[in-house]
Amino acid sequence: MRAAVVVFSHAVKLEVRADLSCSTLLFFGVGPSGASPDEGVVEDLPLIDEKAVEQLTEGLISHYLPDLQRSKSALQELTQNQVVLLETLEQEISKFKECNSILDINALFSEAKHYHNKLVNIRNEMMMLHEKTSKLKKRALKLQQKRQKEELEREQQREKELEREKQLTAKPARRT
Repeated sequence: MRAAVVVFSHAVKLEVRADLSCSTLLFFGVGPSGASPDEGVVEDLPLIDEKAVEQLTEGLISHYLPDLQRSKSALQELTQNQVVLLETLEQEISKFKECNSILDINALFSEAKHYHNKLVNIRNEMMMLHEKTSKLKKRALKLQQKRQKEELEREQQREKELEREKQLTAKPARRT
């Protein structure tokens, strides 16, 4: 038979649900009448001895209290372990973030090295082009001077030829 017993002791309300035998129910003043097992429980309470209530309360508390205290300490230990795990996890996450930032920094350095190499190549090409243009300017200047010299020589040659032709041209004799 299943029954509920409500025990009031020193302003503590304990509600116990358990399988109780008929003899136990008779001890509490609940008989096997046709009424519901919960009926009359509150009315029968004044018949219960205060000493018996105290003893039952102490027995119930002494029975469950060690298990509850062990459960409480186990829960506290689990909570502390959880806090430690969370802190460790946060540290690991920050390490991963640092690793990612280091990878980003490494990527930036490799990119900077790549662009530095490009700049060095461009500078070398510019120096080579400067040298080529300088050589071409010198060559152009020499060619221009050579051409001017050749033109001057041709002009002088023409003048000499004209002078020679003038001298070769027949001159009328003078009468004396």
